[in-house]
Amino acid sequence: MNDKVTYFVIQPFETAEDGRLMAMPAVQAATARAALRRAEALAVAGGALAFSRSGDPSLGDFDDAVILGRFGKIPMEEDDGQ
Repeated sequence: MNDKVTYFVIQPFETAEDGRLMAMPAVQAATARAALRRAEALAVAGGALAFSRSGDPSLGDFDDAVILGRFGKIPMEEDDGQ
């Protein structure tokens, strides 16, 4: 039985006073389109990354994240060059 689901996630980043980007709590969205819209809106405080991840939560088996969009500034370790 395949219980594969896809999660759409926004990882926002805020710019600290010293200029470093800090990860804020991730936000889940219902669709890819909603994730992109929310990421773009959240990026005003620094940046945001929208991605999806598919897998079977009951097994804890997930595919690699698929980047949907980048907005504003994203830390280098989050930017895999796609």
